[in-house]
Amino acid sequence: MRRYILRRLLLIPVLLLGITVLDYVFISVAPGDPITAMMDPEIMLAQTPEYIEARKRELGLDQPIMVRYAAWVKEVATGNLGYSIIRRRPVAELMYEAWRNTILLVVVSLVLSTLAGIALGLLSSMKPYSLLDYGLTFLAFVGAAIPSFFFAMILINVFALQLRWFPTSGITSPVPTGSELLDRLHHMVLPLAALTLFSWGGLLRFVRSSMIEALGQDYVRVARAKGLGERVVVMRHAFKNAMLPLVTLLGLSLPELVGGAFVIETLFNYPGIGQLMVDSTLKRDYPMMMGGLLVGAVTVLTANLLTDVAYAWVDPRIHYD
Repeated sequence: MRRYILRRLLLIPVLLLGITVLDYVFISVAPGDPITAMMDPEIMLAQTPEYIEARKRELGLDQPIMVRYAAWVKEVATGNLGYSIIRRRPVAELMYEAWRNTILLVVVSLVLSTLAGIALGLLSSMKPYSLLDYGLTFLAFVGAAIPSFFFAMILINVFALQLRWFPTSGITSPVPTGSELLDRLHHMVLPLAALTLFSWGGLLRFVRSSMIEALGQDYVRVARAKGLGERVVVMRHAFKNAMLPLVTLLGLSLPELVGGAFVIETLFNYPGIGQLMVDSTLKRDYPMMMGGLLVGAVTVLTANLLTDVAYAWVDPRIHYD
């Protein structure tokens, strides 16, 4: 197991190199550049091509793609993600401020969706093909069918604009009237609800199908024949052996939640990495875009590695050679 983890860790820099090369090339060949994105259209029309080229030389945008990429890699190797062209601040500093808000949103959503999916999945599997089972399955399919952005717009319209129970944007009030923690939680209710719906339905269906299969196995019948209580049979025998598909889904759900958070943050004007990346993309802020893509790639690769490690922990029969 240690050798497998070591090999995976050594492979991560190679994968990151390939990912960042492709990202940098695609970003560079896309139409537009930071100079024209920053300038007002009327002002840009009044400027001469020589002025625009001079500004590009100041930022090094006149260099070939691979030369600029090599300079970026050199900066990253020293622990510096570069300097934002638009915001005139270090990328690492901006990323840290935004990631704190995104991680809080994603982690709380992951915990809520996991608890809801597992609890409702267990409840559904205990009474298969009952009215309760059909009702929960229907809700799971509805949750999976409705896009998170559409559900977010419904929440904004009903609970923010019509009922005025929750704010429509931001993470804190301009002038807090009470506890800062309660104010932050108040702003997070609608984004959390929209993001949690994005994943709990799939988890419920996975837990239900895995548990129904596990409850029909011989070892469960033997446990019941020994006189063990139903709770012990379900949690200590069936659920433990049904966790492997659950580990897979949880490992894949983290990158999906981060991607879903990008959309949710933009809709709710939530100051996280999603809103920062969308704004940077629109303004062609190359260092900021590459910093976000690099952190996203590291997140996905780390989630995959942790999933493989969790496999071996859940099922000791699994060995990585």
